[in-house]
Amino acid sequence: MNKKIFAVVALALVLVLGLASCGGTKLTMGTGGTGGTYYQFGAILGQYVEKNAGVGCVAVSTDGSKANIQGIAAGDYQLGTVQSDVMAYAWNGTNTFADEGKVESFRVIGGLYAEAVQLITMDENIKSVADLAGKAVSIGAPASGVYFNAIDVLGAAGLTENDIKAQYQSFNDSVESLKDGKIDAAFIVAGAPTPAVVELMTTADAYLVPIDGDTADAIMASCPYYTVYTIPAGTYEGQEEDVDTITVKATMIVSADADEETVYQVTKAIFDNTEAITAEHAKGAELSIENATSGMTAPFHAGAARYFAEKGVTVESK
Repeated sequence: MNKKIFAVVALALVLVLGLASCGGTKLTMGTGGTGGTYYQFGAILGQYVEKNAGVGCVAVSTDGSKANIQGIAAGDYQLGTVQSDVMAYAWNGTNTFADEGKVESFRVIGGLYAEAVQLITMDENIKSVADLAGKAVSIGAPASGVYFNAIDVLGAAGLTENDIKAQYQSFNDSVESLKDGKIDAAFIVAGAPTPAVVELMTTADAYLVPIDGDTADAIMASCPYYTVYTIPAGTYEGQEEDVDTITVKATMIVSADADEETVYQVTKAIFDNTEAITAEHAKGAELSIENATSGMTAPFHAGAARYFAEKGVTVESK
């Protein structure tokens, strides 16, 4: 090997070693549609991970919870935001994961914030879930988390999918269909305020329908991953009163194969910077050790468990 070639090879080796020493790990985070909270909040969390955990992290738009779990299983994503109920379906092999069976290729990093089940309409005759009978209603993409939430809510009100004119649309498509008069109401499950709903409430005469009373009680009795929730007055333009509904929890998951130290640093990057994250997005105010570690239906990653142990909280890990 002549001296010139040797020098080039040596320089390349130095660069490779230098990159490795700086931490060459790159994480892709599956989020949700661009009109939902997952995408916007996930992008902010990705920035804090990249800034504080010593790893690259990019948030990408996806079809949501199920797609993120499947993407982690396929190795396409290393991180993902998911609904707590869909996470339970995957871990137990039920509902939307009944055909493919249990998925155990992910672990929990922590709960993030409440995802309100929001029922939106522009039809002044729709005052309750029961009033959806015979109406054209968007209930989310087929087999999505929103779909199963909508089915739970309809069932609790004594309705089935066949009692409505079901439409299967994304957040953005639901909003456009409401504006165009193609549907009468839509279920959207996301942290409030949700960008797609903000846009609708700002430009059109729309309002939220409460999910409360006997309907909420029936859901709470049969589905342990729901909790009651109030969307405060003023969350959306024109919303003059509190609106009672139910909620699941947005949760950050990670590949079970991820390195323990990397996951520890990712967890630390998020939960050690809650004030700064809150300054960039309102949902940061819900980030807490208690919220992160309560109500999880799948085991935590060892790296996340180590972080929470340092904060005095023991969680189940696997």
